Amino acid sequence: MKKVYMTIMMILFVFSATACSTNSDDALKFKDEYESMNGVVNEKTGKKTRSISIPNDNPIVYKSADDIVDAIENKETFVVYFGFSTCPWCRSVIEEFMDVLSNVKIKNVYYVDVKEIRDILSLDDSNNVVIDSKGSDGYYRLLKSLNSVLDDYKLYDRDNNVVLAGEKRIYAPNIIYVKKGKIIGMTDGVSDKQTDGYMDLTDEMRRDSYNIFKELLDK
Repeated sequence: MKKVYMTIMMILFVFSATACSTNSDDALKFKDEYESMNGVVNEKTGKKTRSISIPNDNPIVYKSADDIVDAIENKETFVVYFGFSTCPWCRSVIEEFMDVLSNVKIKNVYYVDVKEIRDILSLDDSNNVVIDSKGSDGYYRLLKSLNSVLDDYKLYDRDNNVVLAGEKRIYAPNIIYVKKGKIIGMTDGVSDKQTDGYMDLTDEMRRDSYNIFKELLDK
């Protein structure tokens, strides 16, 4: 019996160590991915990317779009963050998001990098919607699963008038809380006082973002 007990304990130890290692790997990958963009100049805008600091022990766990849909269908409870490392709005709120996660003791947050999986639409000269590039199959599955909380995909004509694309959009950042497969809420965490992704953040803006995330996760 003693040998069997020791064998079981060793298996549990190895499993636990492997799980911790995986989470740690994802945490460091996320930190490196986001911090490696500190101060980099955006080629399109000519603006310098905001410098941020991500904790080594952050709770990020990388997931695919299909993973999230499966988790919803399996009625799991989780928080998922949709974003990407060069997104100026993501970088505006990520530090406050990390602070809230630390204070509410959430161990894992799923992360989906949406930069390459989304479709890209535009308008032709007659304001017809044109598909510049298609999204992944997993992305379209996500649109269906998250339809109830997602915003419309908005395009703008030459006069800056809004034209609806006829589908929803996973913008960045989007943080969604799912409880037992039911979508409880979604937020981008951006303060109403912030009008540009690259602008300097005031203490008030940071407090706003913190409180927005706290309100969502307190649910």
